[in-house]
Amino acid sequence: MKRISTLTATACLFASVATVASADTVTASGTFTGLSDHITTGGVSVVETSGGGAVVILDTDFSLDGAPDPSVGFGIDGEYVAASDLGELTSINGLQAFIVPDGLDLAEFNEIYIWCDEFSVPLGVAALSNS
Repeated sequence: MKRISTLTATACLFASVATVASADTVTASGTFTGLSDHITTGGVSVVETSGGGAVVILDTDFSLDGAPDPSVGFGIDGEYVAASDLGELTSINGLQAFIVPDGLDLAEFNEIYIWCDEFSVPLGVAALSNS
């Protein structure tokens, strides 16, 4: 059963990346800096798709040195917003896509976090610059 779940997750990732390939606009991007004595590096982009949704893409150069249950979410002015959680990382390295839920107002945020839920600490942050 785990194999099916992994295949399904992989198919969803490729579908998300394919959606981004036909997307209209990269609205913001940034580069991660590590926090809480963690090394977090690589780029991130927020893409508004032609279908009206949005996707957060961790670039192929994304890397985290490791931590329990790291997840991705938004923040503003140095504060992580837990209600913006997009889900757990599928890997500590490489390309990953996270669909932004409808109703989450991207204009409210200016950062993307890699967050450790277990210890409630930031592992990395990327300040977003509008593209």
